[in-house]
Amino acid sequence: MATGKTTQHQGGPGHSRRNLLRAGALVALGGAAVPLTGCDPFDRGNNSPPPDPLEPLAAESAALEARQRAAVAAAPALADRLTAIADAHRAHAEELRKVIGRAAPSGSPAATPTLTATDPEGVLAELRQAEQQGRENAAKACAAAPADRAALLGSIAAARATHVEALK
Repeated sequence: MATGKTTQHQGGPGHSRRNLLRAGALVALGGAAVPLTGCDPFDRGNNSPPPDPLEPLAAESAALEARQRAAVAAAPALADRLTAIADAHRAHAEELRKVIGRAAPSGSPAATPTLTATDPEGVLAELRQAEQQGRENAAKACAAAPADRAALLGSIAAARATHVEALK
C-alpha cells in the first residue's frame, strides 16, 4: 500500500522533485526581488536624478540676464534701465537654483546672445518680446507648480510682467 509518496525514490543520492521545485521558486522570487533592492542587473550607470521641472525656467532666467547685458553693451544709453532688469534675472536664476538644489550646469559657457537690432528702440522691442515670452513661461510654471514653489514662480512671473512694461 502507498504511504503518500508520489515518487518511487528510495532515499538514494539525488534530489527529489519537491526540493527542485522549492529551489526553483526561491530562485525565481530572489530574481524578482533583485530590482527592488536597487541592484538592477540592467543598471546602465545612469544614477543622475531626473531633471527638475524648474530647470528650464532657471536656464531662461540666466539667458534673459545675458540678453539684457548684451543689450547694454550694444546700446550703452540704455544701461540705467537694463542693468536693474539683468540683476533681477540673475537673482531669479540663483533663487531657482537654490529651490532645485543643484548648481547651474557647468561646462562650456553659454554663447553670448546677439541682438538683431542696433538702434535703442529696436533693442527694446527685442527685449520686450523676450520678456513677454519669459512671463508666459513663468506663469505656466506657476500654474503647474506645487504650493511650496508657486509663490516664487508667481513673483518671477510678476517681475517679468513689470520688465515688459519697463521696456516700453
